[in-house]
Amino acid sequence: MNILEVFRIAVGALAENKLRSMLTLLAIVIGVFAVISSSTGVKVIERYFDDTMSVMGGSVINISTRPMVQTGDASRFRNRQRITFQQFEQLQERTELGRFMSPDVTFRGTRIESEEAQTNPNVPVYGGNEYWMLNNAYEIEEGRNFIMDDIQNARPVVVIGEDVRKSLFDNASPIGKGIRIDGQMYTVIGLAASKGNIMGSSLDNFVLAPYTRLGAVYGFNRNVSIVVQAPDILMINETIDELTGLFRVIRGIQPGEMNDFEIATNESLRGTFDELTKYLFIFGIIVGGIALLGAGIGVMNIMLVSVTERTREIGIRKSIGATRRAIVQQFLLETVVVCQIGGIIGIIVGIAGGNVLSIWMDTAFVIPWNSVIAGVGGMTLIGLVFGVYPALVAARLDPIACLRYE
Repeated sequence: MNILEVFRIAVGALAENKLRSMLTLLAIVIGVFAVISSSTGVKVIERYFDDTMSVMGGSVINISTRPMVQTGDASRFRNRQRITFQQFEQLQERTELGRFMSPDVTFRGTRIESEEAQTNPNVPVYGGNEYWMLNNAYEIEEGRNFIMDDIQNARPVVVIGEDVRKSLFDNASPIGKGIRIDGQMYTVIGLAASKGNIMGSSLDNFVLAPYTRLGAVYGFNRNVSIVVQAPDILMINETIDELTGLFRVIRGIQPGEMNDFEIATNESLRGTFDELTKYLFIFGIIVGGIALLGAGIGVMNIMLVSVTERTREIGIRKSIGATRRAIVQQFLLETVVVCQIGGIIGIIVGIAGGNVLSIWMDTAFVIPWNSVIAGVGGMTLIGLVFGVYPALVAARLDPIACLRYE
């Protein structure tokens, strides 16, 4: 019997028992959906990480009082002393390996005004230096970046994002124009190139000013994050060791005491993301496995009913020479076809469901090919395992009794 004939018979068996077949296929679809959607979600998160973190390069190092990605109990970080601007400046003076060091502080979230327009009241106002743009993977589209004199003299100058430009100046050039931040006047000297959105949040909605100027206006009593780069990706470990030793001295940490600050690189963050996504994938496997177990039992039930309803057909086939092996092959193939129908639906729905996350994170569409191939193979295996018993029942039927069956 060829595969097309087996497929036709399997679809016919499903059509004859619509409600029972729909419930069985639904269980298969849910199981495959759970596995495929979780693996798709993991791939989307990995793609998001690559697009947002790796763009800055593997030599970028972050120093902060708390981990950039926190897991577990966060109470142990609460009593840590702030990293101050003075400590940042001391580290900047003492390091020999660290390059392009900048502070990264959000001073305000406020409304930005010009003579004729204003923004929403939630624009972040960042404090940085001439290296902030480089360390955060921004480029200047128009105008210029800060220079050392801007920082040392605390000049009232700013670089703005594309969203702020559109709100205040429409499509006109903002360079040389004045804006007000909490009543203070600043001159726009640079426009950052647009970077788009991530997870529904715009990367172009910001104002950057010299940290020395913002500190003079709002106060220097802030918790500072520090971003620095190693001279080369191959020297990342040596740079971390130097920064750790210097910063322990600057913060007065005694020998034998634990660090009261965190140093992270893109690769260490990747390890944290991998740990989180591993649990997501395991959860999908467990839920999918339970659903597929129930689906397999349902498929076996459908095939047993199908054997009963087709008893006379089996008798006729045996009477004209069909062997037990041929009967077993027929029902096994039918079971596999039923499982593959549900599996294909589950794969399509799972990929679509998992990529809802890619739309939200504004990243590329993902297809987890390894999981798709594993899903097709898994549904074949389930069809064979749960189809064996109904196939053996059909093969063992007495042809004389089958022909008398009404």
